[in-house]
Amino acid sequence: MRIGLDVMGGDFAPKATVVGAILAQNELPAEDKIVLFGDESQIKALLQENNASADLFEIIHTSEVIDMHDKPIKALASKKDSSLSVGFEYLKQGKIDSLASAGSTGAMLAGAMFSVGVMEGVIRPCLASFIPKDKGGITVLVDVGVNPDAKPEVLCQFGLLGSNYAKCALGIADPKVGLINIGEEDEKGNLQSQAAHQLMKKEKSYNFVGNVEPIEIFKSNVDVIVCDGFVGNLLLKHTEAFARTFVKRGLVDDYVKRFNYEIYGGLPLLGANAVVVIGHGISNEKAIKSMILQSKTIYNSHITEKLQQALIKN
Repeated sequence: MRIGLDVMGGDFAPKATVVGAILAQNELPAEDKIVLFGDESQIKALLQENNASADLFEIIHTSEVIDMHDKPIKALASKKDSSLSVGFEYLKQGKIDSLASAGSTGAMLAGAMFSVGVMEGVIRPCLASFIPKDKGGITVLVDVGVNPDAKPEVLCQFGLLGSNYAKCALGIADPKVGLINIGEEDEKGNLQSQAAHQLMKKEKSYNFVGNVEPIEIFKSNVDVIVCDGFVGNLLLKHTEAFARTFVKRGLVDDYVKRFNYEIYGGLPLLGANAVVVIGHGISNEKAIKSMILQSKTIYNSHITEKLQQALIKN
């Protein structure tokens, strides 16, 4: 497998990304190659600094960087030699099997949509995250950032994408899908939630179990929770903040440790026509390593092909 990595993406790039790539390469089989997109001189200097041979990697030199303040679509169009633009071109041409970045989420979404494209029938791709359940296992939370203003029909489709991801990647035979809301009753919530609930209630392609209140997200009642990217991102960051607070106060057990974002590293963009993995902007070298290894896990699960098949059947 050829795993693409945007070396210039993230708050601590390129040092964290290069060191993370070294850590990941140590755990990958010899036939797998990490392809590094970024400034070649900086990459080689960091590899030498960390006593790693450049021969272990393939380095694709790029001269530009898309940062968090750039407008995604404009930046991809104007910065043709950026690490992300070149990375997506390689992904489109099949020169790499996946692309991962801890850089701009908006640029990753735009790059996916305008290079490899989205699956037939997908209205908007979504970003899936993982919430540890208190009795073991995880809940898939979709969307957590790329669609802050999702329409009801888009939320309904997130249920399909999240359900099939839970089946294919987590091995859950019949995932229970819930819609995040301020109450369990059908009529609760804003107009968006009410309309989405009615659509999901009629949907036959997955097991919709109704509204789910935020206090339920850590329990085992559902396997997939649907929300728009604005709400999902707030939920995700809120849980991360609580977990960090517990750690700082010394209130740590095996369950609290499972909230450490470094474990998962990156999150899959469901609905894209290729494996696109988005990492946390604050990713350190451990998180980058996990993001790279997660890319391989997602690729080996054949989730892209399985989601395409599910959408055709739907």
